[in-house]
Amino acid sequence: MSDKTNPKTAPTPNSNAEKDPEDWVSGDDPMTGAQASYLKTLSEECGDPNAFDPGLTKAEASKRIDTLKAERERGA
Repeated sequence: MSDKTNPKTAPTPNSNAEKDPEDWVSGDDPMTGAQASYLKTLSEECGDPNAFDPGLTKAEASKRIDTLKAERERGA
């Protein structure tokens, strides 16, 4: 990697462009408003209103969003 390569966009294994939610510094913070809105919409689209929990952390919400998106794609 050259000095001019941006590590946030570099496609190397050591790139930090995408982190596991478990590794997020702020993963234990409450989910954001955008996450809550998207999770609510996805839970309704998937017919699983119980998938929305307003007490989720950012990391938990991210994982649940990924799971519901995958379910929605399989059902499409």
